[in-house]
Amino acid sequence: MVVDSNLVDSIEAGPKSKRRLASRAPRERRGKPVGRYQLVVHVSGDVTQVAILEGRSLVEHYVSRASDNQNSISGNIYLGRVANVLPGMEAAFVDIGTNKNAVLYRGDVRFDRDDLESFDRSVRIEQLLRPKQVVVCQVVKNPIAQKGARLTQEVSIPGRLAVLLPGGGSFGISKRLPDDERKRLRRILEEVSPEGFGVILRTAAEGASRDELQRDVARLVETWRRIEEMAQSQHAPALLYQEPASAVRVIREEFNREFRSVVIDDRSLYEEVLAYVSAISPELSDRVEYFDPVAEKISLFNRYHVHEQLHKVLDHKVWLPSGGSIVIDRTEALTVIDVNTSKNVGTVSLEETIHRNNLEAVEEIARQLRLRDIGGIIVIDFVDMMEAQNREDVMRAFRAALNRDKTKSHVYEMTQLGLVQLTRHRISEGLVEALSETCPSCGGSGYIVDTKLLS
Repeated sequence: MVVDSNLVDSIEAGPKSKRRLASRAPRERRGKPVGRYQLVVHVSGDVTQVAILEGRSLVEHYVSRASDNQNSISGNIYLGRVANVLPGMEAAFVDIGTNKNAVLYRGDVRFDRDDLESFDRSVRIEQLLRPKQVVVCQVVKNPIAQKGARLTQEVSIPGRLAVLLPGGGSFGISKRLPDDERKRLRRILEEVSPEGFGVILRTAAEGASRDELQRDVARLVETWRRIEEMAQSQHAPALLYQEPASAVRVIREEFNREFRSVVIDDRSLYEEVLAYVSAISPELSDRVEYFDPVAEKISLFNRYHVHEQLHKVLDHKVWLPSGGSIVIDRTEALTVIDVNTSKNVGTVSLEETIHRNNLEAVEEIARQLRLRDIGGIIVIDFVDMMEAQNREDVMRAFRAALNRDKTKSHVYEMTQLGLVQLTRHRISEGLVEALSETCPSCGGSGYIVDTKLLS
């Protein structure tokens, strides 16, 4: 692995210089709301990096390049043309204008029963799709490695507070909201839901007024009307709707009253984000700030110590506060995480030392999964605990830590060997891959073969 130095600038700062940087951190302005999170956006050339900080700790990081738009297409809506149908795979390959054809599985095909001569649950994909057929579809997963993008015909258009489901009659409210708030929003939803559309209210809708929700839904309906008009006039393959820039997309997904501020070091992007926030959440527009690196005489990511933390993300080993450690190994099939006591010798007993070490590990593992955006199958090897109560404590703490992650994951019970298996929804290539490229010397294997011994 070769690290892209343009994305992770090296910082060799001693204790004095670190104190000097910390002392120059922006102070809270009088009357400015204090939140748990801060969103920092750094633009350099065609690369945009978005960092989410919880306090001073980096919890999420996104990288997007203008030259990578071909690969970053999740959420885009296309007018595609079916290239071929594979009954044995229960899938169809669809040409959407990208380098590789995207795949549309049988379960993601939308159809009208009246269009079929006969219908039952076993209807096959070759009855629904045929080569050269034109379909409107949405990308739900970016192309990764040799795999093309994954599509669905169940189109959804996300907004700040709501998600619009064209042609669907389903309604929903985020389960993360308290019951009283869900009841209030359900009453409003019955009033603002447009006919012929389904609507899902997001977690960000908490505390939103009826006017705010109606304004957001109306804007989404107008967006869908424009998509429909383009689908009638364009020739497949064609892009009908493109997700906004990464910074705007993250703000749409994340930004709420829990964020203290959004700090951006690019003037044009700052104005774009400010206009977007002012339109959808005017009460939060004063939290969007412009950072001038020339006037401040320091880069934005250095000011908030993001680069320092990114260097640690690239490490194979992550140290825990008490001296323990976790080691993260990624393979094509799965990710393995090994928990060790390392320098943690404890003070009470071996069982207590291991118990506390594992409790520290679950918090850090949940953070690393979120920060590195690790998806797929994950296996964690905890240090063996003898007492069943301690194992239950660790699993309870692990599930609580994962609940703070918006990406879906499913955790299985700990085995007798101390192994925990979980799956986490794979959305992107991962942070390590975004910040690096395959080593040209070893090809990514991590070692160089001595050819003299093999000749």
